[in-house]
Parts: sequence; C-alpha cells; structure tokens
Amino acid sequence: MKPLSLNQTNFGSTIDNARIPVLVDFWAEWCGPCKMLAPVLDELAIEQSDRSIIAKVNIDEAPELAAQFGVTSIPTLMIFQNGRPARTLVGVQSRKEISRTLAAFQTA
Repeated sequence: MKPLSLNQTNFGSTIDNARIPVLVDFWAEWCGPCKMLAPVLDELAIEQSDRSIIAKVNIDEAPELAAQFGVTSIPTLMIFQNGRPARTLVGVQSRKEISRTLAAFQTA
C-alpha cells in the first residue's frame, strides 16, 4: 500500500471521513529532503495501514492546500485527527520519531 495522493478535490473528504489519524506529507518533486523521507513514508503506509492513513500533497500541484495550512517549509508532516490538524513536524524526521508521534494519536 502506497501513501494516498491528496489534492484539492479529495483532501477534505479524506480528512473529514477518516476514523483514524491521517499523516499528510506536504512535499515537492524538486525537494531533496522530501525524496529522502519518501521511502520511510512508503514503509509506514504498509506498516500502519490499520492504524493510520499516510498521505501526500504535492505543493506544486495543490499550492492552495499548502497555503491553507501555513506550510512554508517542506517536507512538512501534519497529523490530522477528527478532521483537524493536531501536530506538525517540519523537516526530515526519523522513522522512529514519526512512528512515536503517530502512536500518541492512535491511542488518544
């Protein structure tokens, strides 16, 4: 299972209808650190499939979403719970840190 690709059309319904935490990676094709983070998110999408939704927003294709959530630096990882942003991590994060942060919302 790969991370979901979100855009202006499907973002709201995906976030609002999620019964589990959604981790959204705001990224761009030209971003080196984003490319470093991609394999970690691919692994987490498989590993966490029953506990979290892992998704990606390409900010070049959906700049309005980046603006809506105040994303000024990428990669930015934003965890949504109950349809609202609950936690933001900016920059490349370790797999351990992402998993630990997600776990806090899975038990909440």
